[in-house]
Amino acid sequence: MKSPKVDSRVELLRVVMMASDTLEIIEHQQQQPRVNIYSPSNGEISAFWRDRYEKDAKKYWDIFYKRHQDKFFKDRHYLDKEWGRYFSGAGRKEILEVGCGAGNTIFPLLSTNPDIFAHACDFSPRAVNLVKMHKEFSTERVNAFVCDLAADDLTQHISPSSVDVVTMIFVLSAVSPEKMPRVLQNIRKVLKPDGHVLFRDYATGDLAQERLTHKEQKISENFYVRGDGTRAFYFSDEFLASLFRENGFGIEEHVVCCKQVENRSRELVMNRRWVQAVFSAGLNSNNYCEDISKPKIKDITPRDSANGSEIDIPDEMVAEMFGITYSSEEIIDVGLKDYYSFKIKVLSKEYQHTCKSTGLMLWESARLMASVLATNPTIVDGKRVLELGCGCAGICSMVAASSAGIVVATDGDARALDLLNQNVDSNVSDSSLGKLIAKRLEWGNKDDIEAIKKINNLGFDVIIGTDVTYVAEAITPLFATAKELIAASSLTDAKSKPALIFCHVFRRVDEPSILAAASQFGFKLVDRWPERISSGSCQKIINSWFSGDISEKFIPTAALNIMYFQRE
Repeated sequence: MKSPKVDSRVELLRVVMMASDTLEIIEHQQQQPRVNIYSPSNGEISAFWRDRYEKDAKKYWDIFYKRHQDKFFKDRHYLDKEWGRYFSGAGRKEILEVGCGAGNTIFPLLSTNPDIFAHACDFSPRAVNLVKMHKEFSTERVNAFVCDLAADDLTQHISPSSVDVVTMIFVLSAVSPEKMPRVLQNIRKVLKPDGHVLFRDYATGDLAQERLTHKEQKISENFYVRGDGTRAFYFSDEFLASLFRENGFGIEEHVVCCKQVENRSRELVMNRRWVQAVFSAGLNSNNYCEDISKPKIKDITPRDSANGSEIDIPDEMVAEMFGITYSSEEIIDVGLKDYYSFKIKVLSKEYQHTCKSTGLMLWESARLMASVLATNPTIVDGKRVLELGCGCAGICSMVAASSAGIVVATDGDARALDLLNQNVDSNVSDSSLGKLIAKRLEWGNKDDIEAIKKINNLGFDVIIGTDVTYVAEAITPLFATAKELIAASSLTDAKSKPALIFCHVFRRVDEPSILAAASQFGFKLVDRWPERISSGSCQKIINSWFSGDISEKFIPTAALNIMYFQRE
């Protein structure tokens, strides 16, 4: 049997080794490239958002037309001047406008060509409704319908081989490149054998493409997402020619147009590039261009522009290209029953998907945890509280400040902290304002950790994190940071011991991975909600939080979980 002295030495050695391991891990984090818990560093968006844009493409365009109505694009009177020969001639002409939007193409054509009947389709129901609400709309001359050309069959709305001309004006660029062949095959079904496709769209080298590249909004090669969630593909000469040729079309015209837009007051010049082409329904066209690799380059001068050679450059788009941006923030109301009412400034929903930081929005886990703190103030009453990854909203910290001794709200993103300070100033009362401190903290960063210790060198009684466990690479520095900052305790009452509380939805990191990391840094799961650990080890702490006024409506989603850790 070992003596007590030997046991104490072994225990002391074990503690020293654990402390040394922790310092080595933190120092290792300093030496490694910074863990990016927001987005990939290769300039492309994440796979999650790439799939989301594809799935919700219709929704983003519906939001676009809800916001802009029929005011964004100008009527395209230049089409009749550029391609008038395709709309005139003996007898009635049937045209199909693909991606009709608010009708900026079909109504100018109808006004100058009395023998035209127009089919107008768009996959945005709101856009089609705008066409039907147009003062010149008539079912005798316009057939407007909702259709996703990459999925729906056009012949359900238009007779096969009945259309003389298809216009595709800045529309194919909104389709994923891999789905473009489906769109062209769908169009061929309704196009007459001698029919034509009139095409105009963005070309590679356009300034808009360069700006999107710099903003890290690339989906794939030459394919980008704008700030409002709509997408834009920029066509190279080779890609466009090959795309149409491989799908059975001939090329009768292929021009790359270049135009400079100047803002003299700001001394800025914007170079715009677009491609203009005419494709025939069959490869046997007599005018087929054999040398497709060298399209004609056309510089658009001011005089040419006056004659109709124009590109759609709405005022708002020009403003964006010149760096004159509109407000990307919005105020949301957050009510926690009768306890608290906040007005929180966050990144607008239409911009959230292109933002690298997840801290610029309000997550459902934060709503639930804030509700728990509001109805159970004893959790933080008089205690030292630290919130990890609070984001711009900081509602858990603001609620805790009402009863806690001190609250330190932290995040590693500078913009999130800037919005957080604004939200704190506008929502926290003077009596609580002095107890709430917003501070930068990148998990595993030794300097940041030491800066937090200078604010409170006794450690924190309660550490809270909402949706901070979604990136595997961040779990180790997260627990290492919590270990450095949690208070020491000799108390035997489980409810009084310092606690690390996570509220989250399991995403890319599963529960076993979280528990393994917790154990590595000396944390033990003593309770969880919904309860899934054995009743023998469950401390029944969290269930008591839900016995009061928190009803089902305060639980935003059944996927939420709460994990309650203490030091072993």
